[in-house]
Amino acid sequence: MHFLVIEGNIGAGKTSLAKMIGERFNARVILEQFSDNPFLPGFYKDPERYAFPLELSFLAGRYNQIRREMPEPDLLKSFAVSDYYFFKSLIFSKSTLSGDEYKLFRQLFDIMSISMPVPDLCVYLHREPEILLENIIKRGRAYELGITKEYLLKIQQSYSDFMEQMEELSFLVIDLGESDFMSGKDVFEIIIEKVFAREYPYGINRVGL
Repeated sequence: MHFLVIEGNIGAGKTSLAKMIGERFNARVILEQFSDNPFLPGFYKDPERYAFPLELSFLAGRYNQIRREMPEPDLLKSFAVSDYYFFKSLIFSKSTLSGDEYKLFRQLFDIMSISMPVPDLCVYLHREPEILLENIIKRGRAYELGITKEYLLKIQQSYSDFMEQMEELSFLVIDLGESDFMSGKDVFEIIIEKVFAREYPYGINRVGL
């Protein structure tokens, strides 16, 4: 494996799992730099006003980071693991933009995506919105505390729609339930076994814990 992506809704545990896999396998870890986005706090207060500049800034940031941090295979690292992928921009913009703004955004996305590296596997961490909200509250980012169950459901549906349409990518959907892989070593080992057990075919592959 050369490039592994960990994806999921807000609060699913993407960053934590990417870090843990990176440490276990001495992999290069690519983490999304969302905290530097100046439009994010404003978006959660006034989505209609800030949605378009927010999505454009994320699109540019993700594109530049992936191109910068994955130019060539790293001989000193076993593989690269990221807590997001470029298509995340399309998933979130579908939930936040509409009309001409979304059409323009989609045109820019399609142009930029041509030069993006293709992951060997995209792992999607599935959690129910109630658990996601609990995790969001626990980590205590002030600008996230206004996130609603309805918004999380929209994002979840966007991910589902996208995965069903992308037949040229391999997705592994892991239903975490209420499992905590950060405090439960056995849970982490099961996830590792599922991810690296075999090569998964294109399309959606579902497993539970």
